[in-house]
Amino acid sequence: MDTISGAIVAALSAGVTAGLSTVAHQAVVEAYQRLKALLIRKFGAESDLAKALAEVEKKPDSEGRQKTLAEEVAAAKATEDAELVRAAEALLELVRGLPDGARYVGNVQIARGRGIAQALGSGATSTVNVTGKE
Repeated sequence: MDTISGAIVAALSAGVTAGLSTVAHQAVVEAYQRLKALLIRKFGAESDLAKALAEVEKKPDSEGRQKTLAEEVAAAKATEDAELVRAAEALLELVRGLPDGARYVGNVQIARGRGIAQALGSGATSTVNVTGKE
């Protein structure tokens, strides 16, 4: 899963739409809202990407909706936008810093270098997105 889709799924799984109240959770909510707003500003509220995001928000555990989101991120070439990638990476860092007990589904790894990919578990897949920047 690409960085942007992974960040969205991780944040939703951590409960960004559940009205969490701790400072750490609030920081995740704000970072998620920033990423969402950037996606909508850059691609439009009626774009296929925005629609896929809305659908995964409804059912964040749905693998089908997660795959659709990842497909729309790829189709929009969102991972080629440095501002979006930075916002997604910042969101992931905040999700990783949540206290134990926060839900986090999936394995999202950000690696720098060339051709780095890691897949964990039986039937797992991995994607390498090459942006030309290191």
